[in-house]
Amino acid sequence: MKNKLSDCLRPLLLGAVFLSSVAQADVQSLNRVVAIVDNDVIMQSQLDQRIREVEQTIAKRGAEAPPRDVLQQQVLERLIVENLQLQIGDRSGIRITDEELNQAMGTIAQRNNLSLDQFRAALARDGLSYDDARNQIRREMVISRVRQRRVAERIQVTEQEVQNFLASDLGKLQLSEEYRLANILIPVPEGASPEVIQAAGKRVGEVYNQLRSGADFAQLAISNSASETALEGGEIGWRKAAQLPPPFDSMIGALSVGEVTEPVRTPGGFIILKLLEKRGGSTAVREEVHVRHILIKPSEIRSEEETRRLVERLYERITSGEDFAELAKNFSEDPGSALNGGDLNWIDPQALVPEFRDVMANTATGQLSKPFKSTYGWHVLEVLGRRATDSSEQMREQQAMNLLRNRKYDEELQSWLRQIRDEAYVEIKL
Repeated sequence: MKNKLSDCLRPLLLGAVFLSSVAQADVQSLNRVVAIVDNDVIMQSQLDQRIREVEQTIAKRGAEAPPRDVLQQQVLERLIVENLQLQIGDRSGIRITDEELNQAMGTIAQRNNLSLDQFRAALARDGLSYDDARNQIRREMVISRVRQRRVAERIQVTEQEVQNFLASDLGKLQLSEEYRLANILIPVPEGASPEVIQAAGKRVGEVYNQLRSGADFAQLAISNSASETALEGGEIGWRKAAQLPPPFDSMIGALSVGEVTEPVRTPGGFIILKLLEKRGGSTAVREEVHVRHILIKPSEIRSEEETRRLVERLYERITSGEDFAELAKNFSEDPGSALNGGDLNWIDPQALVPEFRDVMANTATGQLSKPFKSTYGWHVLEVLGRRATDSSEQMREQQAMNLLRNRKYDEELQSWLRQIRDEAYVEIKL
């Protein structure tokens, strides 16, 4: 393989650098608490291990690492926010079963064209133990589910918003190009004084001038940005213009690859974007699937095991001849489809979470899947039909819905992460 396995693991879940286990072979004998985070702690060994991993990532990019104290502050802040999300997951009863974890590890190995034994060997060559990799994937899956419950599920996009978007000039452009972006965020606290805002404006101006003078964007992001992706050089991945908050949605199309926007004041602070790459511009024929499902969610009064058993009983009732639609209306906890008998209509598979998409792909038309779990809960689905479409009206509406949801999700996630950080008890003991 040309890339290290640690690089292949990173983008599969949340895009974070590997967390370390407290028990590492090279942990110094003298360990100490570097931060108290609500009901948990962060140890020096965790911080040191993460710093080493970040330094390795920076070195592979050919960039120069910022001063040790700056990097240490950035890494510790990342660990604090991750720790808070893991604590929320623990209090919410979010658990990743060994079966789910084994499936995730198998998927990662398969995507790298490796058997599990080859996968273990490749991890070892990269200096990672298989158990440490499993623990990290488990943490990332917990964080993903926390975000689904606390952020994604409360985002609503109305039909009117979709139609307004499709009728807009910007909406008509969204079936064309996509942009790979990186950002630098200089934060401004909510309710900040004019002096604080002025200081942040001066700081972002200095960063912008350095960029115009040829400074490395990734290195400046690592040293200065408060964005969640700062330690990855600020890279936020591929976005449509409609997924960006104004005025970036209209600014980005005027950039050439490698150029940066001027600093823009947003509710969270000052942001600079860099255009790393463009793609798209042609219409492709895509498969759409007509599918219906029943969703049952674990809750404070219904355990994971009880939820699984309920879905299995519903599966048995359907296979025994009971009407799928009636059972969906009576039992499904998906508010968007329950009243329609669980019908999701024709949908682009890429709009669905991976667990749902994979089961749907392996279920024949007219067939019922066995019960399975996704980030939303336990499902049983039935595939009603498949078709190839070339930007039909329904597909355009679904694409608009996804773009608007992603835009709201990005904004809501950053707001929520700031909120839990501000509300937490954090004591830095460095």
